[in-house]
Amino acid sequence: KMKRNNITIAATAVVALLFLLTVGAPHASADTFTFTSCHITGGCPSTGFGTVTLTQSGTSVNFDVVLSNGNRFVETGAGGNSLFLFNDALSGSTITNISVTLNGATVTISGGLSGATNQPAIMADGTGTFTAQVFCTVASDCNGGSAPNINDLHFTVTNATLLQLETANGNGNLFVADILCGLTQTGCTNGLTGPVDVSVPPSVPDGGMTLMLLGGALVGLETLRRKFRV
Repeated sequence: KMKRNNITIAATAVVALLFLLTVGAPHASADTFTFTSCHITGGCPSTGFGTVTLTQSGTSVNFDVVLSNGNRFVETGAGGNSLFLFNDALSGSTITNISVTLNGATVTISGGLSGATNQPAIMADGTGTFTAQVFCTVASDCNGGSAPNINDLHFTVTNATLLQLETANGNGNLFVADILCGLTQTGCTNGLTGPVDVSVPPSVPDGGMTLMLLGGALVGLETLRRKFRV
């Protein structure tokens, strides 16, 4: 009986601790999404285009959009004449600190880069409409077959939270990048252009691991209870 009581006490303590960890665990301060769908003429694979990472920094959110497999950003009518699209109709939010790189090296766009929120509906082929965009101030800087030669896009959205900027549009899409297919992008002919989109949730947030531990602990404790039950 004493052994059973000790197990009960230990079980209660473990469950209480895990509950406190779960409840007290902070919300994830960064979320990473993967481009999982594309709308490039001629067809293309469903993965491998790159990622979008949002990081909360005070009252602002930093975006890091990284293309993989040699894909590059481009700006065409199919992509809403934008390098990147997302949903932001927040009053007072702005896009700042826009920069682009090629494999980590800073690239300068001659006419500069611009960003705008609270825009009239911007359509990207097959993805629906969006209310915020990042684009080249001078369109001709970014809509050529060989320019711009960039695969990373970075910017900040002020007066916003992760949750507010991770909102899907009517087609269920969160983010869109207009790309030029790279040499190592499987299933997409090099040189073709078109939008790729994010329409799925991010990776499991920080608190998800605690929930998994809690579930595992409860299963283990139930096994012990059954083992020592009279």
